[in-house]
Amino acid sequence: QVQLVESGGGLVQPGGSLRLTCAAGENTSGIWLMGWYRQAPGKQREFIGTISSGGTTRYEDFLEGRFTISRDNAKRTIYLQMSSLKLEDTAVYYCHIVGTDHWGQGTQVTVSS
Repeated sequence: QVQLVESGGGLVQPGGSLRLTCAAGENTSGIWLMGWYRQAPGKQREFIGTISSGGTTRYEDFLEGRFTISRDNAKRTIYLQMSSLKLEDTAVYYCHIVGTDHWGQGTQVTVSS
C-alpha cells in the first residue's frame, strides 16, 4: 500500500498564498506521474494538474496561472504552490498517483476574509 500524506492547508485571506505538500511513504520510490485535485463542498472532485517524474507539468485552464506544481524526487514529495487565492478555491485538496487508486487523505484549504 502506497501512503500519500498531504499537509500545508489552512485558513488564508483572499489574495493570499499557500504551499501544499504531498509526501510519499519511505517504502516507495516516489517516481510517478502525480496529480493534484480538489473537492469543494457539494461539488465533484476537480482536476488541478499533473507533474511527471521528469517535472513536466500540465494544468487545468481555470487556474489562470495561479497554481504551480513542483516536485523533489529525492524527498518523494510534490508541491502545490497556490497564489492569488480566491474564495472559490476553498476545498479539500488531494494528491494522487495517476492511473492508480492511491490518494492522500486530503488537506483543507479555506479562503476567507
